[in-house]
Amino acid sequence: MALFDMPHRTVAIRSGPIRLALFRPVPPSRSAWFAVALPKDSMPGPTLPPPPPPPAYISGWPDRSALLADRGRALEELRRRSLGVHRVLLLWLLAVAAIIGWALLVLPLQQLEQRDPTGFILGPLFAVLGLASLAPSVVAVVLAVRRDRHISQLLDAWLRLDSHPPTDDRLRSSGLSLFWLLSSLTVCAFGLWTSFAGVAEARPGRDAYSDVVLVMGIGFILWLTGLIGVAKAVRHYRWAVRVLGPRVPAEQRATASPSTAIPSSIADTEDAA
Repeated sequence: MALFDMPHRTVAIRSGPIRLALFRPVPPSRSAWFAVALPKDSMPGPTLPPPPPPPAYISGWPDRSALLADRGRALEELRRRSLGVHRVLLLWLLAVAAIIGWALLVLPLQQLEQRDPTGFILGPLFAVLGLASLAPSVVAVVLAVRRDRHISQLLDAWLRLDSHPPTDDRLRSSGLSLFWLLSSLTVCAFGLWTSFAGVAEARPGRDAYSDVVLVMGIGFILWLTGLIGVAKAVRHYRWAVRVLGPRVPAEQRATASPSTAIPSSIADTEDAA
């Protein structure tokens, strides 16, 4: 006989004729539920973001320290996924892929202006390659924006569980937010300069229209990439001020009494026990 533990039932399978025995569901505890989503520090990071806190009908954490430990790990993982340096590099990589795709899309226009006979053969090929490089980049940016919105909702859900000033203060990520802002402003300014400089320096009869279209497209992609980064940095700053409040100096934080409030769901569980 082999037993298989499933989230809501236990199935017993016997050799020979198959006999299934279903028992009453037993909801897992919060600690066991959370251990599946967030591994220990010695294990590699999860491929998916931490899930929202478990519903109220599931039994509570054994004590407040376990709650704060799980809450701290979830918030730190969400902060890394939202403002990590790898997110900036990924955004720039998508911008490079979009620029390559735009350049490939402009190649057929250049061949037509130059009256290149090979354009009738290579033009459609370059157009397909350009779309294959540009379209996935646009889709990936849209999905990343939606993913950031989902991560923001998860941050709010985990923050509502309890209050722990040392953990909550790390969510401000002033250094990472400033890096996002400055680097994105640089990319945005470079994109604007590229677009306007390409149009201003173009001369009729000397520069082809395809070259102007190419430069303006590259500048627009860079400007849009920088604008996305600036919006992300500003949105994070506004979220930190709205949810976490203004930064408290270390001297005042040391003299303030630590928060010992326990969520109502945990208090009810302990009273019932």
